[in-house]
Amino acid sequence: MTMTMSGKTVLITGGTSGIGAHTARLLLDRGHRVAVTGRDEGKLKAFLDEAGQPDRLLGLVADAADWQATEAAVTRTVEHFGALDAAVANAGFMSGDSIGAGDPTSWAPMVLTNVLGPALLAHATLPHLEATGGRLVLIGSVAGLKNSPANLYSATKWATTGLAENLRLHVTTRGIGVTLVNPGMIDTPFWQGAGVPPFALPPQPIAEAICFALDQPTGVDLNTLTVRPMGQPA
Repeated sequence: MTMTMSGKTVLITGGTSGIGAHTARLLLDRGHRVAVTGRDEGKLKAFLDEAGQPDRLLGLVADAADWQATEAAVTRTVEHFGALDAAVANAGFMSGDSIGAGDPTSWAPMVLTNVLGPALLAHATLPHLEATGGRLVLIGSVAGLKNSPANLYSATKWATTGLAENLRLHVTTRGIGVTLVNPGMIDTPFWQGAGVPPFALPPQPIAEAICFALDQPTGVDLNTLTVRPMGQPA
């Protein structure tokens, strides 16, 4: 029961900054192979150049909310590295407004990325994860556990919470693990210029939690990890 993941292939969506980038670096440091997706080719190239490890790091331009791009990213990862042992549905963002006083034109991309994106990744990766006895990790949020007024982003993360359990029920008899990781307030570019709470955690503890889930031995299905900073009341 002390066996850990060694030399496996992990695909991370939205892996060029924040939690995704820190997770990719941590996995590379531990000797794994990593594919990361990003919508912005320039940001993707900058991350690849900074991270190094070209023999074990693959960058793919892809929109997590686009089926063809997602399917192509998964296919390319498997072709490049030979298999897929884990996938992390990390891509997501917050529009920064509310249903009560927001701009409705900004909502569709957020809902598609945060809700449709993980479903598309699951559909594309499950056959490969079944072949390796792998794991799918969905990045949720404390906002998907606690309600807040007129918060559409929160509603998308409630959807992620439900999706994780629905997927677990679907794949647990196929030898695939499903883990939902719920970060609290984390100091990342996610905030997009909004005031970051002084007690916010850096991304590293969330990356460690993801790797902890991926390290679980065969037969252990670790389903939910919630990581808040000390001092976050909600």
